Parts: sequence; structure tokens; C-alpha cells
Amino acid sequence: MSRIMFSVRRSIPLVHHLQAGRRRSFASGSHNFQHKPDFRPRRIILLRHGESLGNADESAYVTTADWRIPLTDLGVEQAVEAGRCLREKIEENSKVVFYHSPYLRTKQTLDELLPHFSDSEILSCLEEPRICEQQIGNFQNIQQVLDAKKERSKFGRFFYRFPSGEAGLDVYNRVSSFIPTLVRDLDRHRRSGIDMDNVNVVIVTHGLALRLFLMRWFQWSVECFEESKNPGNCELVTMNKRKDNEGHAWMELEEKDRQSLCLSDACAVPRNVHLHRKNSVFGMKGDVR
Repeated sequence: MSRIMFSVRRSIPLVHHLQAGRRRSFASGSHNFQHKPDFRPRRIILLRHGESLGNADESAYVTTADWRIPLTDLGVEQAVEAGRCLREKIEENSKVVFYHSPYLRTKQTLDELLPHFSDSEILSCLEEPRICEQQIGNFQNIQQVLDAKKERSKFGRFFYRFPSGEAGLDVYNRVSSFIPTLVRDLDRHRRSGIDMDNVNVVIVTHGLALRLFLMRWFQWSVECFEESKNPGNCELVTMNKRKDNEGHAWMELEEKDRQSLCLSDACAVPRNVHLHRKNSVFGMKGDVR
């Protein structure tokens, strides 16, 4: 207990010292602060796969491995329509970076998106296992899975662990590890001379992984995540780059997507953007990530 108290006591004057230093720096009229090079693309578009055979009939998981579950005919139609919507959203001659889950249903969805873009527009198209579906078991006993999902609705999706699979927390951890890879890939494109304001990222994934990506990026609380809901099949969820007058940049969810996911206003931008806005009121400025 004494070690914990010692740690807390030491942190208080350190915070005051840093804040005081930042106030002095900006009060002195210094304009030497330089923003880091901006890796952020024009937009990041997350897309849940089209309707799968498992969405239509959960008994499909009894004889077919989850990662080999295909799209239904309706799912293919949804993916075709998503491709048209994606093309309308992304300007002609833009650059596009694709990431997709290795599951069959996400690859089949991707197959309907790619024809809408020329080879010169596509910077890369990469398979990413860390954004795959939550693991709930191998060949599944359908009644056990239905019972587990009912129990999960009471327990909470984030911490509930399937008996032979993952908890939402496990998916969060692996999706979180993907984000630095995404940032490094984007920064590599920036350093090669590509205009990042002309780059779009498209991530074809699964409902839970999509929400947990957003949770990590926007620093949601567990309570905020639990109140959210999955997007519909092939629904586009868009994060747009925003900048303020001082050159700070961040990604922000489109309003319609925030509402579709049942999120509060505060969940549409990263938490540190809110902190920056508060600090700016008191004359404390800094980089917004």
C-alpha cells in the first residue's frame, strides 16, 4: 500500500511541473512548436462483410469451419452495392489501401469492391489475420453456441469468453496491435511522396472486430462499447480526417455512422481531441493525435 501511495504522490507535482512549463512556453510567444508529419489518410472506411451463410443459418457452423463460411446470394448483392457506394464516396484518381480479413466471406466481399478501382489507384491490398472474426470454437454445437450467446448478452460482449474461444477483450488486443502496423504502412506511403490527403483506407472485416477497432482508435470506455451495436452487412462506416486552424489533425466518425452504431456524440472523435479542446481554453496547446 505504501508503494502505491508513494507513486501517486510523486505524480502530482510532475503533472503540475509539465503544465506550468507548457504555459510558460506558449505565454512567451514562442512559435517554434512543430507538428509531426501527418500519416493520416483522407478517410478510413470500415466495411462489414455481406450476409454470410452463417448469418442466415447458424447451423452452417456445425459442418463448415467459420473461416470457410461463404456469402449468400443476398450477401453478394450487398457487396456489389457496397462497391458502387464506395466508388461514389472515393473520388476518381484517388489512392486506395485495402486490408481484409482472411475469412472467405470477407474475401468474397472484397472481390466485389476491387473492380471499381483501377490498378493505378490501388496502392496495396493486404490480408490481415488480426482483424478476423471472434473465435467461438471449431466445428460448433449449435445449441451450445446459442446458449453461450444468450449468456453473453447478460454478461457483456467485451469480457465474455466463449468456452472454446475468445473474449471480446482478446479481439480488442489483436485489433489494437494492427493499428501501429496500419500507421507504419501509411507513413511509408507518406515518405514515398504520396499526398496523404488523396489516400483512402478500406478495411473489410467483421462486425465485432470493426467496433473494437473504433473502440481502440477513439479510446471508448467499455461502457460505451457495450452500448454500441454492429453495423449492417456491407454498411460503410467512415472516419474522415479533420483539421483545426492550428494544423492539428484527427479522424472523426461521420454523424450518420455514429447514430447507426448507437454511439454518443463524445464517441465520434478521439478522447485526446476533447482534452486538447479543454486545454486550449486554459491556454495549453499541444499535438492532437
